[in-house]
Amino acid sequence: QAAERSRARYQAELKKRGLAPISTEIVDAPPFYYAETYHQQYLAKNPNGYCGLGGTGVCLPENST
Repeated sequence: QAAERSRARYQAELKKRGLAPISTEIVDAPPFYYAETYHQQYLAKNPNGYCGLGGTGVCLPENST
């Protein structure tokens, strides 16, 4: 339920700025496996490394859960 509430609050912020709706489905998390050590903190180790995520510049309001 916390994830649903956070998504609703963040969606409201995106809508205020005229951005598209969130299309990601929220489901129970599967088992998580850490990658090998050399993959951890890639952008910290490679500041000019590739990352295709540009972000929206919109922050989730504090106390949103």
